Amino acid sequence: MAWRSAGGAIAVRAAIEMIGVPYSWGGGGVNGPGFGTGRGAKTWGFDCSGLAEYAWARAGVSIGSTTREQWRSGIRIPKEQAEPGDLVFFDNDSHSPGPEHVGIVVDATRMVHAPYTGQSVRVDPLGRRTLLGVVRPSTTWMNGHVRGSAAPDGGHAPSAAAPEGGDAPSSAAVNGHAAQVVLQ
Repeated sequence: MAWRSAGGAIAVRAAIEMIGVPYSWGGGGVNGPGFGTGRGAKTWGFDCSGLAEYAWARAGVSIGSTTREQWRSGIRIPKEQAEPGDLVFFDNDSHSPGPEHVGIVVDATRMVHAPYTGQSVRVDPLGRRTLLGVVRPSTTWMNGHVRGSAAPDGGHAPSAAAPEGGDAPSSAAVNGHAAQVVLQ
């Protein structure tokens, strides 16, 4: 199995395990949920980019901590070619160009994300009119450094996904709730 597919599957599973964790403006990062900043200062959880950063860090890949850094963390691909783990970006503010929200592709129709204050990490439909684009995080050399530490010697990442063409069920109990998503 290709490292990219395994990395994407690891990232999706890591994000799915966080279903039910509260949204916290500026919250979370590579080490998991955390207290946010500003209006998120009293809430332990994730904002959208914190969840994406955490999920890909679990796969051994550094994508940055903001939606703008993450937008530049790999290659842009057509929505129709999105695979589990790819990052999907939305431009929710017409007065500020660029992405304001990021989710993690679960399959061709769904994403897992931390939506907004008052909500929790959840799976939602991928299709929205504010879709800006899809980015596949890079695990290749960049500026002389390996992006990602799971397989720094060029070896294989941990085998966490189903064989190509197979389904990999991912179950998690988070905050007392059971969640199951089938990766394809």
